[in-house]
Amino acid sequence: FQNEYVINFSIHYLIISMEEWVGLLKGLKMLDLSRLLPGPYCSLLLADLGMEVLKIEDSEQGDYMRRMGPSLKKDSAYFLALNRNKKSMILNLKTKEGKEIFYKLIDTYDILLEGFRPGVMDRLGIGYQELKRRNPRIIFCSLSGYGQDGPYKERSGHDINYIGLGGILEMTGPKGSDPIIPGTQIADIGGGGMMATLAILAAVVHREKTGEGQYLDVAMHDGVISWLSIHAGRYFVDKELPKRGEMHLSGRYACYQVYPTKDGRHMSLGALEPKFWMNFCEAIARKDLIYKQFVEGEERLQVIKEIQDLFKTKTQKEWVDFFKNVDACCEPILTLEEVFQHPHVLHRKMVMEYEHPVEGKIRQVGNPIKSSQYPFEIHTPSPAWGEHTMEVLRGIGYSEKEIEHFKEVKAI
Repeated sequence: FQNEYVINFSIHYLIISMEEWVGLLKGLKMLDLSRLLPGPYCSLLLADLGMEVLKIEDSEQGDYMRRMGPSLKKDSAYFLALNRNKKSMILNLKTKEGKEIFYKLIDTYDILLEGFRPGVMDRLGIGYQELKRRNPRIIFCSLSGYGQDGPYKERSGHDINYIGLGGILEMTGPKGSDPIIPGTQIADIGGGGMMATLAILAAVVHREKTGEGQYLDVAMHDGVISWLSIHAGRYFVDKELPKRGEMHLSGRYACYQVYPTKDGRHMSLGALEPKFWMNFCEAIARKDLIYKQFVEGEERLQVIKEIQDLFKTKTQKEWVDFFKNVDACCEPILTLEEVFQHPHVLHRKMVMEYEHPVEGKIRQVGNPIKSSQYPFEIHTPSPAWGEHTMEVLRGIGYSEKEIEHFKEVKAI
């Protein structure tokens, strides 16, 4: 670098490279064999952050999510919501040629994500040990219901089963009611998709330090158990089982409650800290309740009843206006229509619109990660089934003659 020309050229090259770099994970490449919700949610987060994600879909029907739920023209709204910024390739891994193509892909990809039952990848001849032999740097993530070992490893399940066995369902709902099914998929998204994302990124960091790839075993049931941290922490100390509707943050106290309004809507009160509770009590002209925030017994129920009666004297909108300038953690409970029209949601760009070549204008939920360097964008629409098959094959060196042969033997 003592040569001025070399220095200037190097700086120029660096600037060009940085200008071409789009996204925090640009340069990393993933093969995604997963379907439905948990795996595709994981790869969606990574694709939105700049990772190149290639969906490997079978030749029979592809990702089942394409046909589940309402659709505008072709693919379902569910599929469109989970698969933007990705590519799609049709590959029949049950054929010799399909495996040959897959092995060649592994040479140039960093990460593999799959969501089959334990043992399926090995039976197909593309398990971790085989792929590691071909590419020692590969990060191989298996996302399943109960993990790759243990007495439940072969057991089928869905979100409701994982949160049921994980204790969350038993704790969810008001006192005296049956367990209430949550409105979104806690195990699929939180215990599965997000945990897999975290695991993959941690493995990437490790590989940057050591050059080593690794195998990741992520189970949705394990993820659900990890969400019990504070409840478990208390239980391990006092041996008291948490009871539905009687925990600190599930309706035990008046300061942390859902209250119906005059018009049949609801308000959420989260005045947990004493300062917020005091602000709330002063705003409703009930200073006498300030020192009754955590009372027990009949008095606890009486405080809840009094505040319930109070909230029923105004409509939800009237309460929204009432608490507009009160620092008391009191907010309305909104419908999805209201959520996606809310000024704060729109300001934070959590609703995005883009033009899909087949479906037309599509609105979707934005990415929650805000980066100062790389503002979130939808670079490509969700792919058609197998849309990028030829592009990928040509990109890894196959000739037109070889590609025609792959078509003939139904490998692609």
